[in-house]
Amino acid sequence: MSEPVIVSGQLAEKDLKRLARLSRGGTVGPTAVYYAGVTAPIISASISLMVRNAADMAGLSAYWQWFLSALVAAFAGISWYLIFIRWSYGVSGDGKDEMAREAEIALLDDVLQVRRGGIETRISWDAVKEVKQHRGHTTVRIRGGDAVIIPASWFNKDKTARKAFTEQLMQKTGS
Repeated sequence: MSEPVIVSGQLAEKDLKRLARLSRGGTVGPTAVYYAGVTAPIISASISLMVRNAADMAGLSAYWQWFLSALVAAFAGISWYLIFIRWSYGVSGDGKDEMAREAEIALLDDVLQVRRGGIETRISWDAVKEVKQHRGHTTVRIRGGDAVIIPASWFNKDKTARKAFTEQLMQKTGS
């Protein structure tokens, strides 16, 4: 069992922005949300008409036809709106809280261990999809999970230490 290689530090605001960009998998932008808002009334009207016709065929009185169709249409419109609003959100969480928490990344024999605040995540080496070194940070992409960023600032301007860490990381992942 070899000695674990550990690096730690705090994420700066620019690191959080990078992490947010890497974590967003969808392509829902403001235009999609706009069209969701435009189509919600159309969906509500369509559902209302379908429920009213079904209630008419079931022999319900006019009062119950309109009441049930309005109720179901309202739920359909609200559901459609809530789905798209939630979909349009980027990454939830308070950025200031993220910057205040110390993070630690350890290269262990069997896993990549990430600790941030009170949360510890252990990632199997075969779950690491890609490791890329950039000028200001190293990105670790995880299959079925969010990316991990290791800022260059965590190495205190020691290029040799950063290079050694990244090489060992790439060696363990097979990148």
